[in-house]
Amino acid sequence: MNNHWNKVIFRFWAPFYDYLFNSGPFLKARKKIFESLEIKPKSKILFVGVGTGADLRFIMGKDVSVTAIDLSPEMLDRAKKKYDSPNIKFMEMDAEDLTFSPESFDMVIANLILSVVPNPDLCFQEMIRVTRTGGRIVIFDKFAPPSEDLSLIKKIVRPVIAIMGTDIGRHFEPIIMPYKNHFRVEEDASALFNGMYRKKVLRKI
Repeated sequence: MNNHWNKVIFRFWAPFYDYLFNSGPFLKARKKIFESLEIKPKSKILFVGVGTGADLRFIMGKDVSVTAIDLSPEMLDRAKKKYDSPNIKFMEMDAEDLTFSPESFDMVIANLILSVVPNPDLCFQEMIRVTRTGGRIVIFDKFAPPSEDLSLIKKIVRPVIAIMGTDIGRHFEPIIMPYKNHFRVEEDASALFNGMYRKKVLRKI
């Protein structure tokens, strides 16, 4: 997995993405994540890896300022066509190299991105950097269970699935460990498929 390949594969996925990850159980999971998420008026929100804009519907109508980034121009184009709002700024950007100043956002939303980027450690480091002290990072993604080895089947299919643009074998704990003194976990709950996908809410301290 690398950024060059990700651009290629998500150019392919762009026309089909909403059918796969913005409908059925995925749509229900996304909706549930935002239902219990307090978003204060005038908040500055960053969507990291916004894709086709699957999550933007849940903040439309709120008095917030949104910046939505993605590496794939094809995915961004689809998001722009769906959400033409003066409160949303779309930018083509690498999630591992955010061009924003430190502590720029009240909330960072990173749904289905840490399992996609080549270097999740660097991506998380950037998210911590641009979140203001007291702000939150919201994550919806698939993670391998902590302190548990992958099954033989997952080990076999993991490289194949990685070619399709995602990693099914990443553990969350090693990603956040270097930055554990920078945040506290406020929520860690199953979001989909018996805990394969989880919702995590972190508060920067």
